[in-house]
Amino acid sequence: MAPRDSAATRRKLLEAGREEFAEHGIAGGRIDRIAECAGVNKERVYGHFGSKEKLFQAVLEAVKAEHAASLPQPGENAGEWVGRLYDAHAANRTMVRLMMWEALYFEDRPLPTDESRSDVYAAKVLALADSLGIEPDGAAAMTLLALVGMGAWPSAMPQMTRLVVGPRVLTAQGSADLRAHVVAMADAAVRGAAHTSAGDGGRQ
Repeated sequence: MAPRDSAATRRKLLEAGREEFAEHGIAGGRIDRIAECAGVNKERVYGHFGSKEKLFQAVLEAVKAEHAASLPQPGENAGEWVGRLYDAHAANRTMVRLMMWEALYFEDRPLPTDESRSDVYAAKVLALADSLGIEPDGAAAMTLLALVGMGAWPSAMPQMTRLVVGPRVLTAQGSADLRAHVVAMADAAVRGAAHTSAGDGGRQ
């Protein structure tokens, strides 16, 4: 098979896998449906990726790369960074679904991509700590986790968001109001984190 054909097949499998896994997750996703959607036989899936889990991880990494490309590192305006995170999750429901399926499937077990993804988050912790003038320690990491939660939770749990905030959150104005509130809360949180860190000398 020519390299161009091989690359095209891989791309088709990733696209088909994205739809299949977003709908059914890892356990429920079926290789035969992915292969049929991509227009190839099942053996091609295993030839390119080796296993269903590895195909899922390749799909998720591709989706996360698209997501990361739309976001800068956390900077001086951490609140607005959370606002952009809120926008990105709201616009990319496929990534939200894939991340939640991954969490359900692996729970707290190590992921095949643990090391590389930990490095990505470590860079974000360092960027956040630099912007706040604090040490890039465990407290900074927990601050980043809380900020990501603020930006991602409304899209990850839309039913809770609707029940807590009310049905107006489904309107454009309601969503804008929630985003503004999340940004303000994030700004307050990082000010508190920076103040606490300065008060204890950066120690945990």
